[in-house]
Amino acid sequence: MLQIKRLYTFILQTFIPLFLMTFGICLFIVLMQFLWKYVDDMVGKGLELDLLLEMFFYAGLSLVPMSLPLSILLASLMTFGNLGESFELTAIKASGVSLLKTMKPIIICISMIAVGAYFFQNNIMPISQVKLWTLMNSMKQKSPELDIPEGSFYKEIPGYNLYVKKKDKVSGMMYDMMIYDFSKGFENATVIVADSGKLKMLADKMNLVLTLHSGESFENLREQQENRQNKNIAYRRETFSKKEVLIDYNSNFNMMDESVMQGKYIGKNRQELSHYIDSVTVVSDSTNAMYASNLRQYGYMQSMKNNRGYYGPPAQHEPDTFKMKNFNVYFDGLPLSGQLSVAVNARSKAENIKNEYMFKAINQDEQMSSIRQHEMEWNRKYTLSFACLIFLFIGAPLGAIIRKGGLGMPVVISVFFFLFYYTIDTFGVKMARQGIWPAWQGMWLSSIVLFPLGVFLTYKSVNDSIIFNPDAYVNAFRRIFGKRETRNYSVKEIIMQYPDYPDCLNKLEELDLMCEQYLKNQQKIPDYFSFWKMDFNQTELKQIIRYQEDLIEELCNSDRNIIVGKLMDYPILTIIHSEFLSNNYIRNTCKIFFPLGLCFYFIGRHKRKRRMEDMHSIRKVNQDLRTEIERIIM
Repeated sequence: MLQIKRLYTFILQTFIPLFLMTFGICLFIVLMQFLWKYVDDMVGKGLELDLLLEMFFYAGLSLVPMSLPLSILLASLMTFGNLGESFELTAIKASGVSLLKTMKPIIICISMIAVGAYFFQNNIMPISQVKLWTLMNSMKQKSPELDIPEGSFYKEIPGYNLYVKKKDKVSGMMYDMMIYDFSKGFENATVIVADSGKLKMLADKMNLVLTLHSGESFENLREQQENRQNKNIAYRRETFSKKEVLIDYNSNFNMMDESVMQGKYIGKNRQELSHYIDSVTVVSDSTNAMYASNLRQYGYMQSMKNNRGYYGPPAQHEPDTFKMKNFNVYFDGLPLSGQLSVAVNARSKAENIKNEYMFKAINQDEQMSSIRQHEMEWNRKYTLSFACLIFLFIGAPLGAIIRKGGLGMPVVISVFFFLFYYTIDTFGVKMARQGIWPAWQGMWLSSIVLFPLGVFLTYKSVNDSIIFNPDAYVNAFRRIFGKRETRNYSVKEIIMQYPDYPDCLNKLEELDLMCEQYLKNQQKIPDYFSFWKMDFNQTELKQIIRYQEDLIEELCNSDRNIIVGKLMDYPILTIIHSEFLSNNYIRNTCKIFFPLGLCFYFIGRHKRKRRMEDMHSIRKVNQDLRTEIERIIM
């Protein structure tokens, strides 16, 4: 028991530092990605350092759900990869401790992290999201710092366009200036041309003062002539040696009201989300029922009551249903103008009802979209915790299988799995947001896809299955495409018991007879219906394989190179895995479904042809071995 506790301590001491390191790296990477995405909203606005640090802090908290699963995957993979690479995991298994028992302290640790992730998503995430996006929206609305370039128009001052040909960066004096003032509207623009000028901010940071020297201004007087009959528009031209222009320009940072973001789905916890979903769903259902009732009462029933001339009274068993009577007689009896009036009125009323309910449908779509967003956020409170457990059961078994530590192979594999997870998650979120899938299906899609993978890798790792052995896949492809395996024997350095050559001659004769009998039985090519009467247990072939392998095992103890070399010419016989066809129900089903049965039939014919060739090869090798053994005996 003490040794197990020491093992658990050792595993935790290995895992926790790696987890903290990978979590910091992953958080830094996603934070840099966030920074590059919104860098245009922050650069050039003179934001203070404490404001930027506050933004990075809340952004880091908001990006924890993205970096936490990746860090768990990478840390668990590196931990068990290092243990496997240094053969420590082999020693642990040799001492009788299974992989799941070795993972027990990490499972407990990640389970605690998963529980903490839920409370983080439910309590801390809404606050950080509200703070972050309030801060980001406030930054977007802040006016940029004044940095007027040379040789191009500057449009960052609201209502003004400035052009400066040359600028003295030391004194701030600008030369050959042209100013377009659109503050009173485009049609009431004022154009100012000056030889030089200087722009400075007042102490309150609410206004700019533009001091101009030696210039002219042009202004039309459209506003003063709006009520006059004269169509010609007068303008005013002014020449000045010095002129000061006061411009409204708020360069202060004004924080938005947080209540705007708190009312959205990102600023609510699970209880608030549930309350919103339930209450808005009830309102939406009642509104839909009211719209349907109004459409029937005022759009259909009222029209029928107003036209009793060609619609009969409602039936007794259906009090809200009117029956048409002699409408054609009524319509045909009207003059052409009357018919046109009826058609126009009907079309106008139908279009009015259509437009009215299209507008109502838009409002209902917005309401349903809000409900879907809240349902998605409600499910997101749980998906992070479940994803942490899934990535643990992917990373730890995978590390035990590949047995590679460090930051090389584990990083590549982790990034691949995380990109796969992120792609599926993005697809599911999009389908849920558009209302194509229910919210829970879209939000849990990535977890549902990766959960079987985690179970499969854990099962394979616990049972020491070598799923990354290339030879296993090469042999599988060889079997699929008909490639044969070859034998490889060599003379043993130490032979405990030499073969009984006379007895081997008798066994060779017996093997020849068995192959000859098999060839005789398989001489006739079976037709489709005869094929389904064959022995799918392959009893005769199993007997030949067993007899051949016993003979090879005995002759492998020979000290003659030529005999051992001849043994490698024996074909490797394998049993066709078709025992399931021995079941009468399955066999009859395949025989009735002709396309499926035909596939099995042609596969069986191909295997039969190969077995015939193998029997001829065995008889030829038997003859060669018989000759060599007779030479030894004589």
